[in-house]
Parts: sequence; C-alpha cells; structure tokens
Amino acid sequence: MSASCTKFRKLQKSTDWKVKYEAALEYYEEKDYYRSSVLLEEILPIIRGTEEAEKANFIYAYTYFHQDQYILSAHYFKTFTEVYGRSEYIEEAAYMHAYSLYKQSPQASLDQTSTYQAIAALQLFLNKYPFSKYEEEAEGLIDELQIKLETKAYDNAKLYFQLRRYKAALIAFDNFSDDYPDSRYNPEIAYLAVKTAFDLAEVSIPSKQEERYNNTVNRYEEMVDKYPNSPFIKEAEEIYAESMEQLTIFADQNNKNQ
Repeated sequence: MSASCTKFRKLQKSTDWKVKYEAALEYYEEKDYYRSSVLLEEILPIIRGTEEAEKANFIYAYTYFHQDQYILSAHYFKTFTEVYGRSEYIEEAAYMHAYSLYKQSPQASLDQTSTYQAIAALQLFLNKYPFSKYEEEAEGLIDELQIKLETKAYDNAKLYFQLRRYKAALIAFDNFSDDYPDSRYNPEIAYLAVKTAFDLAEVSIPSKQEERYNNTVNRYEEMVDKYPNSPFIKEAEEIYAESMEQLTIFADQNNKNQ
C-alpha cells in the first residue's frame, strides 16, 4: 500500500475533526478533490454551526465541481446560498450554482430541460448581483445557451419538414420566427415555410387547395419583403409562379361556375 494511501486511511480513522478539516483543505489545494470530498463529508455533520463549517461547505461543493459531478455541485452550491446568506462566498456560490447547471447542458440534439434551468439560474444571478464581477461571463453563457436552444428549435422545425408533417412544420416555422426574430436561420426558415405551404397545398383535397395556394403566395410575399437578398429567392419565385398558375385555374373554374 502506498504511503499516500496509508496516510489517507489513518486520517479517515482519526477522531479529531480538526485534523481531518486541515487535511481536507490540503488535499483540495493539491487538487486531490476526491480525498478532500471524502474527509469533508465525514466531518460536515460534526462541525455544523462552527466557524469552520462555512468554508468547509463551500469547498465541499467545489470538490464535486472539479470532479465534473455537476448535478451534485449545483445542489451543494445552492444549499450553501440558502444556509449561509451572509457569507463572503455567497455571490461566488450563487454563480457557481448557475455555472454548474450550465455545465450540465447537453448538445443541441438532446433534451434541453437543463439548458432552460441554467438560463433561469444565470438570469436570476444577474438580477440579484447586477454589478457582479461575473456579470460579463454570465451574460456570455446565457447567449451561448440561447444559441443552443435556437439550434434545437431550428433542427426540430426542419425535422417536421423532412418527415412531411406539413401542418406541424408550418407551426414550428412560425414559432421559430416569433421566438428568434434575429436568428441567422430566418431567411432559410421563411423559404422552407413557403415550400411547406406549397407542398401542403399540392397534397390537399381539392376543397382546401385554393386556400392553401393563397397561403403559399402570402408567405412568399412576406419572405420577399423581409429578406429581399435571401439566397433562396430563386427557388421561392418558382414556387410562387406555380402557385399563381394554380390560383388562375381556380379563378377560371369559379367564373365558369357562376
């Protein structure tokens, strides 16, 4: 058994919490976060209410953060802010709670529940500490997470289109434009909405087609107004021309039936 392992076992068996406390801080400084967390976990119930408890709980949360156990670090940083509301570490702990949630946020293709939680926590932090030294970093993290949500919404909307779920795709495209009015994806989204409206009209029963070709034309006109330099203009013009042809046929039929 190595000397370091023997030393650690002896520390674990010690009944002197102060010895364990000092050793835990030493392990932490040496970046041995696992051993630090083990010793702190053993003494935290014992030292509750002491002068050392505040720092011990703060360091304990960090030991999990440095071991990439962000669910636990988020929990313990949040608990710290609730127990030690007047601590000198309170602002940092509040930020680290939000940052731990940020670290849990998965790639855009996965469920984004933790991303929403992280954004809420970061925004709450900025509201509570508007002049914090972490302000700029927190704002940057929110922007990064918003882009991830934007990408997720874009991918979901396109998936409906690819699956030919035309009505769902149109709703998703409209929601995307409303939720992310400044998105770089909006010129493409506007074109896909035109294409989807046209495809829906094509496969619709005759009684619905005229209305849906009109919707296609309206969407085309909105697209041209908003994005006159869109790289998708040519494709959209072709769809517009086909829609107008169909509407002309409907107009002729309506005139004959009158």
